[in-house]
Amino acid sequence: MKTNIAALTILCLMLAAVPASAQVLYDNGPISGTINGWTINFGFIVSDTFTLSANSAVGGFQFGEWEFPGDVLSSVDWSITSMENGGTVLGSGTASGKNLTDQFISSNVYGFDVDKITVTGLSVGLSGGTYWLNLQNAMVPNGDPVFWDQNYGKGCGGSDGKGANCPSMASESAIGTIYSEAFTITGGGSTPEATSIVLFSSGILGLAGMLRRKLL
Repeated sequence: MKTNIAALTILCLMLAAVPASAQVLYDNGPISGTINGWTINFGFIVSDTFTLSANSAVGGFQFGEWEFPGDVLSSVDWSITSMENGGTVLGSGTASGKNLTDQFISSNVYGFDVDKITVTGLSVGLSGGTYWLNLQNAMVPNGDPVFWDQNYGKGCGGSDGKGANCPSMASESAIGTIYSEAFTITGGGSTPEATSIVLFSSGILGLAGMLRRKLL
């Protein structure tokens, strides 16, 4: 009986500790890997807008990246600003180490590896509105160029995906306006799942019932 109670206790605590997946606050469309990529190192800065419908806590972001075969991103500088790579800086930093993961997706027809970069550990409180995500100073161990994947943006009009009413604007520091890139803005996601809370509560009630029967 004691063994069963201990096992059930551990199981309930494990379920309660399962975190929710990071909430998607803004999605600019999937990684393409087939159109173009814009350099985010060697002094170049690429910026793209995102819009939040309500006050939000930004906990991280993901973006599509082109690399030379075998390269793995080790760090990238990011900032969130009120204007195109300028205005008020709402948050900034260097993503690296445990706060950055590089997931290989495929190789494209141009000979590059297409990867998904995930950045976590941010804590940027923003009001509802439109902001710019800026990426620069990307680093791989051997110093190769690194490129932010272009996908034209999600929801653009026109048969070629490049028409009017695109929800996101983009720019490159050397030439100005460019087509939009592949990225997602995410929230924190550190609270327990609702189902975990229910299971935890059920487990505690079950334990209480077992103990009551044993004492009686």
